[in-house]
Amino acid sequence: MDNFVFSSSCPLPIQRYSHITLAHGGGGTLMRSLIDSVILPAFGDKNLDQLHDSAVMQFPQGRLAFTTDSYVVHPLFFPGGDIGSLAVHGTVNDLAMSGAQPLWLSVGFILEEGLPLETLQRIVHSMRRAADQTGTAIVTGDTKVVDKGKGDGVFINTAGIGVIEHALEINPQQVKVGDAVLINGDIGRHGIAVMAAREGLEFESGIKSDSAPLADLVMALIAGGVEIHCLRDLTRGGLASALNEIAHASQTMIAIDERAIPVCDNVKGACEMLGFDPLYVANEGRFAAFVAPKDKEKAFSILSSHPLGAGASIIGEVKTGAPAVVMKSQLGAMRIVDLLSGEQLPRIC
Repeated sequence: MDNFVFSSSCPLPIQRYSHITLAHGGGGTLMRSLIDSVILPAFGDKNLDQLHDSAVMQFPQGRLAFTTDSYVVHPLFFPGGDIGSLAVHGTVNDLAMSGAQPLWLSVGFILEEGLPLETLQRIVHSMRRAADQTGTAIVTGDTKVVDKGKGDGVFINTAGIGVIEHALEINPQQVKVGDAVLINGDIGRHGIAVMAAREGLEFESGIKSDSAPLADLVMALIAGGVEIHCLRDLTRGGLASALNEIAHASQTMIAIDERAIPVCDNVKGACEMLGFDPLYVANEGRFAAFVAPKDKEKAFSILSSHPLGAGASIIGEVKTGAPAVVMKSQLGAMRIVDLLSGEQLPRIC
């Protein structure tokens, strides 16, 4: 006790902590230091910098789209992405599937006690790069800390607002018999990449997630005058689940051709080895577009000319019939592509 020196300041400033503690979520000095030293410098938005209870923005002309999603992917970092960029891409893509130009995002962090600060810094900087890439701003947010063992590192919730500046109605109820069905690239990369990272599997050619923002590609279709009836990103449940949801929502039959559905050789090989069907494996940079038959070649051309649509394909057509997805196989046989009763790969987004 002879050497004890009293100080009125925090005895362990943020710079001396290498890991998240419960006090970082306590609303006191440490929480403010975490926000000031890690989060604000990464996101750097004038609305966020105000640290007000809500962000106030100028209301744009047009209809607004509003969405929210949560991200619990494990592991936090995987080939081709991480939970931070995935959270931004996922929310931006949800807005884009309504034909909206994404504008603003919120972010809520659930941090687990013991998380290395270096890990959080990597995640927030990845989010900033993804937001810059999509032209969006992170304008408000929240941080909570949970006990060690209760959070698996980091969970992220994001919400997004976008503006719809055109007259198209893009939703499943607009799907019509005769519509062409297109996708913007090969399927199955994200789910296999995350699963391989989680299980420590190594594939010879390496498989990276396709995580990417799709708004620019959707805006190109709209600007090109394509009559879009519906868009759907192919995330959890993959292509098969997305098409089934649309078939039942629109009360139509969707007929697809397996030979037109691109699957890269390494994903196909991994799926065969592990017993997965690539039709059900999650993607984070792929979507299906339902367009008027007169515009299918135009849509294909626009998609193919964009870097994120280089592997585009016309995979099928909307038919008259009971709500279902039917597929012509490689051998020419027809089969029903149904919804899975469970989930092939949990914790992939």
